[in-house]
Amino acid sequence: MEVGQMQRQWVDYTKSLFLEGFLDGQFLQLQQLQDESNPDFVVEVVSLFFEDSEKLLNDLTRALEQPSVDFKRVDAHVHQFKGSSSSIGAQRVKNACIAFRNFCEEQNTEGCVRCVQQVKQEYYLVKNKLETLFAMEQQIVAAGGSIPILELSF
Repeated sequence: MEVGQMQRQWVDYTKSLFLEGFLDGQFLQLQQLQDESNPDFVVEVVSLFFEDSEKLLNDLTRALEQPSVDFKRVDAHVHQFKGSSSSIGAQRVKNACIAFRNFCEEQNTEGCVRCVQQVKQEYYLVKNKLETLFAMEQQIVAAGGSIPILELSF
């Protein structure tokens, strides 16, 4: 496949991530911080998000499995997850965390258990989508091309 076609596919795929609500403008701001001196900035930041998220999801699951749920602790984990997902522009994960925090406030164990499943689902979806995006970027660069600058308005 020629570079121009790969770049067009990358643009279409990236736009779809915004249109489907996986990503928001924060992701574009993250991309704008990347330059020649730090070409892997976005991948590095998102990789750290993935590592932190796996730990947070495990902590959340364990906390909700306790006979007596510590809702303050659960809420602290959800708050942290909401912040980190927001910082990379993972909009659907952030929104799932907002709903989750409401159940924490109500001390609703059933609601929290449902929400942890929803947060996991949204997290694994966006993780898969971003890994695909980064793989597409690697193919473009390996073929001698450059990653297009994406101009989206919100």
